[in-house]
Amino acid sequence: MTDEQKIKIKQPPLLFSKTQEYIRRLEEHLDAPILTYWNGPNGSVCGNDVVAFYELLERIGNCEKLYLFIKSDGGNGRASLRIINLIRQYAKHIISLVPLECASAATMMAIGTDEIRMGPMAYLSAVDTSLTHDLSPLDRDNTRVSVSLDELNRVVRLWKSNTDDSTTNPYKSLFEWVHPLVIGAVDRAESLSIMLCEELLSYHIQDESRVKKIANILNSKYPSHSYPIMRKEALDIGLNIKPMDKTVNDLLLEINGLYSEMGQRATTDFDEIRSHSNEILNILEVVGAQIFYQNDKDWFYRTEERRWITLNDNSNWRMVELINGKTRKSVLHIA
Repeated sequence: MTDEQKIKIKQPPLLFSKTQEYIRRLEEHLDAPILTYWNGPNGSVCGNDVVAFYELLERIGNCEKLYLFIKSDGGNGRASLRIINLIRQYAKHIISLVPLECASAATMMAIGTDEIRMGPMAYLSAVDTSLTHDLSPLDRDNTRVSVSLDELNRVVRLWKSNTDDSTTNPYKSLFEWVHPLVIGAVDRAESLSIMLCEELLSYHIQDESRVKKIANILNSKYPSHSYPIMRKEALDIGLNIKPMDKTVNDLLLEINGLYSEMGQRATTDFDEIRSHSNEILNILEVVGAQIFYQNDKDWFYRTEERRWITLNDNSNWRMVELINGKTRKSVLHIA
């Protein structure tokens, strides 16, 4: 018997019945459908989420008003635009519920809704784009790192402000560390980020100058990508911000606690270079159905390359639904 067979593989808990109870209570309190969207520490907003959203929106059907609970550290901004565009084909009025972090691409999702309700611990963030390119620099674990245009521009500004030689080109030295194609890609990505924000805001703001102002502030005002934009500042920017009802905030925090329990790491270590992960990364839910993405893969540390690689990857999207009073589990084949 191998070591893998002797060791019991950890599995995260599925708490569908508990989360459903809170979602029903929320719907009764809000008197409208609610769709929850939660990312774990290693999850992110991604293109495949759009198909998962579609599956659940088809269950809800067309409605006058829809509440969208968002808890995420961000991800792909283009996916945010696709998600909001999809939801708007089902709901005339969308209200974001933000009890905790709603950062980066998740902020993009929120600004695409008609109204953002923020709890006492809630925050949005800057949306300046950083990306991980195939030619990005490597970190100490031999993994490609993300590069942002703001970081690059600050290096150039510091160089120019600390040298008297106006003939020296800072990019000549910068190219030794960051490939020129990466710099070009990041510059293009920032233009895309501004365009995405303008498109999302235009869904509910008709004043073009106001749209451009908000988009530029979110993309270029803040010195840090992770700078937390609290309720007052978000209101000052020009976003339609309202305080969240305490009952709603408390119920959402209970749901977040259950999702956090589901999204625990669930990593099984076989030895110092081999492990298996069953972590749940993304969760979406409406009354009667829950969809989540779960890792199911082996990790192997390749010593000579100083990096972790994956093996036997059976990760997939899964659905839990209530049919005639019985819970049914299935796999969703999303490319």
